[in-house]
Amino acid sequence: MSGHYYSKTPEVNHNRQTHPDSLRGYPMKFVTDAGVFSKTGVDYGSRVLIEAMVLQEGDRVLDVGCGYGPIGLTAAKLVGSGHVTMIDINERAIELTKENARLNGIANITAVQSDLFEGVRSERFNVLLTNPPIRAGKAVVHRIFEQGYELLEAGGSMWVVIQKKQGAHSAMDKLEAIFGEVEEVTKDKGYRILRAQK
Repeated sequence: MSGHYYSKTPEVNHNRQTHPDSLRGYPMKFVTDAGVFSKTGVDYGSRVLIEAMVLQEGDRVLDVGCGYGPIGLTAAKLVGSGHVTMIDINERAIELTKENARLNGIANITAVQSDLFEGVRSERFNVLLTNPPIRAGKAVVHRIFEQGYELLEAGGSMWVVIQKKQGAHSAMDKLEAIFGEVEEVTKDKGYRILRAQK
């Protein structure tokens, strides 16, 4: 169905809105639209991830399922001279991400429409961030973990936000099977932030 935020070309009518926000102390503005994830403003799970994620100056970051960009654009502010690549299957989300980068004066990002990792297979990253599309199903989420692992440099880390009731336990098991060890960094209102290091 093409009405889902994880469809390539949303067919729902546009309903553009602008939401001012503050993330990690940075005042930001986000243009959202119908047919993208969390169109009424930054969702709670993404906020918990944004507050918890630890990034270094110069990191090369991949934001998987970026939506209209709050996680990746905040990451771009935090990595300074580093670079954030943002991918999403949803072309409307990618256009919004580019628009929001311009709106917030952020230049160190690349936004790529990509079915999972198709558009970035040849690249390597220090950090992978994801608020995975739970509604797309467990198989898709687990593929993000498996294929994302391959794109991480040795010592690189994957940060995942997932709700307890939406499969945090099985996500942790899957990440442990791939990475060997997973840390629960924090939890807040049923959301778990998991960090796995390669």
